[in-house]
Amino acid sequence: MTWYKYTVNRVLEMLGSSLSGLSEHERALRLKKHGMNTLAEKEEQKLWRKIGKHFVDLLMIILIVAAILKGLTGSYVEMFIILAVVLINGLIGYFQERKAEESLNGLKQMMGQESIVLSDGVRQTMDSEVLVPGDIVVLQSGDIVPADLRLFEVHDLLIEESVLTGESLPVEKNPARFNEETPLGDRLNMAFSGTLVKSGTGKGIVVETGDATEIGQINQALQTVEKQTTPLILKINQLNKQIFKGLMGLIVFLIFFTTFRYGMDLGMLLSTVIALIVAVIPEGLPAVLTMILSMGVNEMAEKQAIVKSMPAVETLGAMTVICSDKTGTLTKNEMSVTEVITLHGAKKFSDMDKVSEDGILSIMNNCQELKLSPEQKIEELSGNPTELALLKFAAQYDVPYLPIVDKIPFSSEYKYMATIHQLATGERVLFVKGAPEVLLSRSSVSSEQAEFWNKEGAALAKKGQRVLGLAMKSFSQEATLSHEAIADLELVALAGIMDPPKESAVQAVKESRQAGISVKMITGDHKDTAQAIGKQIGLAHVSNVIEGKDLDQMDEQELQQRVKEVDVFARTTPEHKLRIVSALQKNGEIVGMTGDGVNDAPALKKADIGIAMGIKGSEVSKQAADMVLADDNFATIAAAVKEGRRIYDNLKKTIKFFLPTALAQGLIVIFALLTNRPLPLTPVQILWVNMATTITLSYALGFEAANKTIMKRQPRDPQAPILSGYSLFRIGYVSLLITIPSYLLSIQAETALVQQTILLQSIVLAQAFYMINCRELTDPAINKGLFRNKALLVSLGGLVILQGTVLMLPAAQEIIGTTHLTLEQHVSAVLIGLGIFVIVEVEKMITKRWAARQKTLIAQKECNN
Repeated sequence: MTWYKYTVNRVLEMLGSSLSGLSEHERALRLKKHGMNTLAEKEEQKLWRKIGKHFVDLLMIILIVAAILKGLTGSYVEMFIILAVVLINGLIGYFQERKAEESLNGLKQMMGQESIVLSDGVRQTMDSEVLVPGDIVVLQSGDIVPADLRLFEVHDLLIEESVLTGESLPVEKNPARFNEETPLGDRLNMAFSGTLVKSGTGKGIVVETGDATEIGQINQALQTVEKQTTPLILKINQLNKQIFKGLMGLIVFLIFFTTFRYGMDLGMLLSTVIALIVAVIPEGLPAVLTMILSMGVNEMAEKQAIVKSMPAVETLGAMTVICSDKTGTLTKNEMSVTEVITLHGAKKFSDMDKVSEDGILSIMNNCQELKLSPEQKIEELSGNPTELALLKFAAQYDVPYLPIVDKIPFSSEYKYMATIHQLATGERVLFVKGAPEVLLSRSSVSSEQAEFWNKEGAALAKKGQRVLGLAMKSFSQEATLSHEAIADLELVALAGIMDPPKESAVQAVKESRQAGISVKMITGDHKDTAQAIGKQIGLAHVSNVIEGKDLDQMDEQELQQRVKEVDVFARTTPEHKLRIVSALQKNGEIVGMTGDGVNDAPALKKADIGIAMGIKGSEVSKQAADMVLADDNFATIAAAVKEGRRIYDNLKKTIKFFLPTALAQGLIVIFALLTNRPLPLTPVQILWVNMATTITLSYALGFEAANKTIMKRQPRDPQAPILSGYSLFRIGYVSLLITIPSYLLSIQAETALVQQTILLQSIVLAQAFYMINCRELTDPAINKGLFRNKALLVSLGGLVILQGTVLMLPAAQEIIGTTHLTLEQHVSAVLIGLGIFVIVEVEKMITKRWAARQKTLIAQKECNN
């Protein structure tokens, strides 16, 4: 409700309260009516659901059905092997992703624990959970505001609201009423639940509690915002459906073909269909993809990017837009003196100029209330950010500390602070800092000087800086400090103060744009400040700035169009941020949202990839995000994007490795059915091939380094399928290269056992050679990186050991169904694999040249047009 637009008396009347507070009886009645001052919690998903969702993948269900059918036919060993594969894959998925979101817990921690309340005019300390509308709450420095309050009495009350509004500076409160159009950050007569009282005191009427507060509305938004399905999951689901449809089509065709052609008995047909299912389904693929994503999580953790869910790793590589908060994300969240202007222009302080003659540094260092002795260190001080900025600037130089003889504290009523100091010479000096226009009116300046100061002050303000005037004059020993005595000042400088951009953020924005990723800044800060920061960090479109009030006037279609053309959004609320992220997503963008405040949490959750700040970020933002930057460095995002793209490339390599080999095994079964021959491999042998290569070969591709040009290419099309036409061509011809020679070689053996062993060995060796092909998508596979990838060499060694075990050890031979092979048979299997490797390398070379030629022709056509 718009409580800020009503007078205090009207608010008291509407709530049936008074300035002396509520009686205990009335409070009890209201508590029963309104409920506790707590946030509603969403029911946590049951453990069995968390585990079960990893076993309902379409291909896993097919394997479970195949296992059950095996059990019904009495093949219990094969049934247990298939079920074991399913169980292992499912558990890997659960244990890798079991960290659930805890956004609501973080929000609850932001609510104040205890509050000072007036009850029948008597002060009482009580739990914040039992506050009700109409209570009168007393605020003092260090308090966390326990509910939304309409303030009616303030004494230099400063409240930090950056978690809600994104503004760097604490807000000085004012109990006067405001009009209905006033944005959240300018409602100075309100104190919002979860914000921090920096200094001063005040009293307010509780107007909203629990879910009705501003934080409560964020809580509701967090519960209602549905988490986006990552592009990888969508693509894998799409791939699973394609495999399922192809498999079902093959099964139906083969059942009718073999039954009508050969009259095959039901038992044989069922056994063959199960073999086909086990052969075609790449059951090891989910485990390998999980492993590659898990490795990516570990790699990013070393680079200070903590990823909370594995699919988010790949989403980073697909990002097309980064929406960033300003305060603490792109900027340092620390006010700094950026410019000092004197009558001679911009002041440059050198090492020799330790104490300036005009007293600028001395005013900065001494006209203040934070540093009470020369021994205090700047880093130990806390309080007014403006004073801290001045003190930190002066601390770079050897400026003497001057004890305060007398002072007039700062107040918004007169907009300045004045202090008197005793110099070593015995003279006294008056230092004054405050609003430039006020100090100018109390100074002795010519009209030309006044024009100069006004012009320079306006220029600093246009750059988004907070402008502070610094003045001084000699002060006699007999005079007393009063407002009347602050006259005939010498205005010596204007100090421009702002929360400056991080140097690393400027570089990261540049790198992001080179990688085809646009960066948009969404902040609760003022328009001029936001625009100035946008220019400094190098955003593309900063000539126009959209404010929250402008967003309120736009419908969804207009917003979708405008977000394409504007990179700076100012004076925004959590609802605005949600709308901006949604509009970008409707435009087909993969959106990354960064932030550190509670106000960012709903947008962080809505975005395809939410990125929170780890050091200065609120607990709520961290828990709502998919990734947390442990170093609060925007530049870490660029490194994470590179890692995400590397991982996606490696996932594609892995899929291109898996599918031809799975299809090759399926073709062997299909060929046996069409020719009415016995099954060349048993389901257990097929599972052995799949799991042996999964455990060894497929993992090696996850360790491949990033391509040198990976951050110079445009983001991939999120609508593009994970398998392109070229990928399908590669899968098709490689599967035939594996199937035909291996099958022809095996049928030359005299016994079925030797035939199966030769076929098994040929397929495994063919996969080993083809895995090396898959190191590079189109470039030559034999390069320097081959020997840098130690995991590849280890995986090949591991495969030799596993395959040697099933070919040499009697116990393993009995379980898998293999026997010894002659040297000639081993050499023949190796030659098949080597031949596949050479053919694929030649094909890649031809394809790359053809693609380059097509690109040149397209470029020439565009130039001609």
